[in-house]
Amino acid sequence: MIIRELKATEVPAIARIEEKCFSNPWSKDSIKSSFANKANRFYVAEKDGVIVGYMGLSISVDEGYILNVATLPEYRRQGIAKALINHIINMYSEKLKFITLEVRPSNTAALKLYEGFGFEQVGERKNYYSNPAENAVLLTLFFSKENI
Repeated sequence: MIIRELKATEVPAIARIEEKCFSNPWSKDSIKSSFANKANRFYVAEKDGVIVGYMGLSISVDEGYILNVATLPEYRRQGIAKALINHIINMYSEKLKFITLEVRPSNTAALKLYEGFGFEQVGERKNYYSNPAENAVLLTLFFSKENI
């Protein structure tokens, strides 16, 4: 498996992953617009020439915000999301103070994955998700606790 940056021509592959993984997927135009934003970085997991997962990260000065992490259903439980998260932690742990994200409390697999990397539950966002309606757990991995 290879973890690398997304190419503009691969946006449709990310849109297909979104459709298979989320009840409210980002549209191809939304992904394209987000990809064009210089504050955002997108990484893909490629296996045997197929993009099987991806992750988006938004950077604001010295803070990181995970936009989405998704793996095609047929490739889950193969360490793909773990490899993507590990990649950004290795790339940005010395450049950012923290990385944060929201996750559904019902997504116990994701919670366990993030907590395994040291992400801490720091809050909750009420009524964050729809289809189905659900709050979000706010998780943060701190690299530097100075000035936070």
